[in-house]
Amino acid sequence: MTLAVRVIPCLDVDAGRVVKGVNFLELRDAGDPVELAKLYDAEGADELTFLDISASHQGRSTTMEIVSATAEQVFIPLTVGGGISSVEDVDRLLRAGADKIAVNTAAIKRPELISEIAHRYGSQVLVLSVDARRVAADADKVGESGFEVTTHGGRRSAGIDAVEWAARAAELGAGEILLNAMDADGTTDGFDLELIRKVRAEVAIPVIASGGAGAVEHFAPAVDAGADAVLAATVFHFGTLRIGDVKTALAQAGHPVR
Repeated sequence: MTLAVRVIPCLDVDAGRVVKGVNFLELRDAGDPVELAKLYDAEGADELTFLDISASHQGRSTTMEIVSATAEQVFIPLTVGGGISSVEDVDRLLRAGADKIAVNTAAIKRPELISEIAHRYGSQVLVLSVDARRVAADADKVGESGFEVTTHGGRRSAGIDAVEWAARAAELGAGEILLNAMDADGTTDGFDLELIRKVRAEVAIPVIASGGAGAVEHFAPAVDAGADAVLAATVFHFGTLRIGDVKTALAQAGHPVR
């Protein structure tokens, strides 16, 4: 049986507020995370992703109070990421109400963290967030895919191939890949289909496409390229699209939705 495509709003949180910009710059206030979470739950979102976007480069952990308040208001799976660097961090967030944990920077620094979390809590709890950007034509080769991993909200190159990293993480025990196309993030020009196809070809675990959604027509091609779920922020936060609009478009394109 074909699994339903999941539609996931993303709450990028900075200093307790949902924010959104273009390529993680020029951030605009998009509202209160708890209120937005309640709205998306009511509108039929399949899951929510909560990312504390400044936690890693500020060297602090995700704000537990906001996670707890959000978890109390929604009845759909909640994935939380930002500043998670240990099994103990995962334990605290799960106790605060998170259903899944997204790791990024800390896993790049110490890949065995993926195995440690998967062993302790199961792969279904662990989402590897991959912030991938295209490698400049004149840059030193990072890998063969043409995409490199970045950290700290796209601020730094990790010096590793994004597709190879996704494949390695799957082998280490990651349950899903949250694949964020940094070049497309916030542009509303559409998902990076080439990136999705390349990762899909190398991993068997679910892939969540992120970065670039701007119109209902953008979502089905991402699924056609290999995404199991589609994530968006800007178009939902500022009212350009509703969850139902996206699900209708996916269904009309032949993709099952909940």
